[in-house]
Amino acid sequence: MEQAVIVACELPGNDQERFHSSIEELQSLTETAHGQVHKIFIQKRNKIHPALYIGEGKLQEIKDYIEINEIELVIFNDELAPGQMSKLADYLDVGIIDRTQLILDIFARRANTKEGKLQVELAQLQYMLPRIYGQGKNMSRLGGGIGTRGPGETKLETDRRHIRRRIDDIKSRLDQVVSQRNQYRKRRKENRAFQIAVVGYTNAGKSTLFNRLTNSESFEEDQLFATLDPLTRQIQLPSGFRSLLSDTVGFIQDLPTTLIAAFRSTLEEVTEADFILHLVDASHPDHIQHEKTVHKLLKDLEADQLPMLTVYNKRDLLSDNFFPATMPAVTISAHDPIDLKRLLDKIEEVIIEEWEPFQTYIHASKSDFLHRVESSSIVKERDFLEDDEKYFVKGWIDADHPLYHQLKKNNHKGEQE
Repeated sequence: MEQAVIVACELPGNDQERFHSSIEELQSLTETAHGQVHKIFIQKRNKIHPALYIGEGKLQEIKDYIEINEIELVIFNDELAPGQMSKLADYLDVGIIDRTQLILDIFARRANTKEGKLQVELAQLQYMLPRIYGQGKNMSRLGGGIGTRGPGETKLETDRRHIRRRIDDIKSRLDQVVSQRNQYRKRRKENRAFQIAVVGYTNAGKSTLFNRLTNSESFEEDQLFATLDPLTRQIQLPSGFRSLLSDTVGFIQDLPTTLIAAFRSTLEEVTEADFILHLVDASHPDHIQHEKTVHKLLKDLEADQLPMLTVYNKRDLLSDNFFPATMPAVTISAHDPIDLKRLLDKIEEVIIEEWEPFQTYIHASKSDFLHRVESSSIVKERDFLEDDEKYFVKGWIDADHPLYHQLKKNNHKGEQE
């Protein structure tokens, strides 16, 4: 465990609740990166000090505390300018990282796929490029700990041209991956697979829910950003309707811009979805703020118009008087099989509200067509009429589905499709 202190600057315009929640989050991020927070220093200022982030008096207080308590790392709550980082590292004579570096470090630990690793390295190099000069001394102070995972010291010590070449190389590799992903998505769309994306603030329990619904084993851990690489599995709703469920990377307030850009293709899983499950850790004291952060990011991704069900998770940790902030909603514990059944029922209920009702007759000889109807719609009634050798089928279907118009014109007894 690296011994660390956190430093934050509170400005007059800061939303108090959001400011304190960002500090708590920074503490959780530090613990996720295997650091131990000894103390949090907060200075109220009218504006951030252009050279030192905070005032010299407070900086001296931090320096004294570092020396007495053998602190190895100072973590700043905001993204530091290159000049600030260099001056602070010289002044405090220990490793200095900011919020962005800490998040990038955790992402570097968590990335497992080739794409994930490339995206993290791209974000780290883009962050480091303007900070390359003067970073060498800070890197040596950081040793091999937090803030140093990903591109090695030699990479950062070489010239900007080398880093730019590496950035171009990664971008071209990622373009190939994105192209493959787009082809895969296109195939899914052509097959009209209904896509549900699980989104939510980091550590809301998305991977746990995903695993319970799909009986699979993605990485589950009570830490921030446990999942980086998106997974897609098939699930079946109560009516028998089959859908694809995708787990996504956790959202976070003030996500570094380099990471939003780098993980765009990962987050695009959300924009390609037909339906969003927004998972919220209802037991978290800042869950309302978390919801707002996710809503804002969905808006940025232009995915805020998609049908969405808000799932308030960790019901077992709630008091009796919990009220959902967003509707439609369902409150569950991802570990409770009865709650999971209620969730699947609710998903189907919300989808039905978005879709169009139909009823049709399908001749028994048209078994392929019957199968297409059943796999593409939510069927609530299916009866075989022996005298007519036909099935009467009643349900709901997406108005944009190619079968919709066929079913609409085929909706009275005796008509053949």
